[in-house]
Amino acid sequence: MIMKPREESLELKIMRSLLIRMGLPGPDELYYLNLKQGFEGESEFDDRIVPLLDGRLVINDLLLEHHNTLFQIDSLMISTKSIYLFEVKNYCGDFYVDGERWYSIAGNEIKNPLLQVQRNESLLRRLLQDLGCNIPVEAYLIFVNPEFHLYQAPLNQNIIFPTQLNRFLENTKKKTSRLQGNHKKIAEQLLSLHLTETPNFRLPDYRYEQLKKGIYCPSCFGFYQQNTRLYFFCAKCGEKEDYETAVLRSVQEFKLLFPDDKITTNQIHEWCKITKEKKSTRKILYKNYKQVGHGKSSYYVK
Repeated sequence: MIMKPREESLELKIMRSLLIRMGLPGPDELYYLNLKQGFEGESEFDDRIVPLLDGRLVINDLLLEHHNTLFQIDSLMISTKSIYLFEVKNYCGDFYVDGERWYSIAGNEIKNPLLQVQRNESLLRRLLQDLGCNIPVEAYLIFVNPEFHLYQAPLNQNIIFPTQLNRFLENTKKKTSRLQGNHKKIAEQLLSLHLTETPNFRLPDYRYEQLKKGIYCPSCFGFYQQNTRLYFFCAKCGEKEDYETAVLRSVQEFKLLFPDDKITTNQIHEWCKITKEKKSTRKILYKNYKQVGHGKSSYYVK
């Protein structure tokens, strides 16, 4: 059973929107691509562990704090006898290890993911002890990309490589798991401690005037050029999207980028760059949001 499904982070959503609407300089675009690649790898791992869900609880993207120290867990799985901590990496290419240092094949040093796993395992174990939970923790570093290879990999470490993942999951599935009330209780306790706001977003500076206006296709990210009374059509990939759905998606994007700005008919009509009359925009907002005030000073809230 999935107690907390995985969602794209706010940082990833904002960075993608900025890339589409104004472009990003090289380092920021690379940072976005790393965020995107990481999320795709974690999502792939989610698909792979579906056969394990029966008799187990899964919590994704947990941001926790223990004694003023933040730590994030990609996937946590609670079973009868163990709590599994999974750190998922979607690295692509060749890497090698020299002592405790990890490098790309080009010789560029990267963060040692094993140290990250060990740190998170230690913090999680101490947090569970504070909660009165004595279920053992098993921490694993999971590599999901079949194009990844690590030379001089350390032995006797809980590292699961792409070629080992099926076997690891099959062996885990064979371990009988029958959850009791205390297992769900600890899951609920951890969920209650989850921090919803991730600090220290790494975002480039941007202003409303810099951003391209319009509604972009959710499939190929090209901007819609054609629409009817009921649908938008993407000339680039052929995507067809309901008119109201597309507008509401853009309203959510606007609020994500400018959380302190008010949602007004004029603002959203300009943001979406809709060719229809403003009354169509007003109708959609009135139907899906709560109107505050009247006349030119009115705005909408959820």
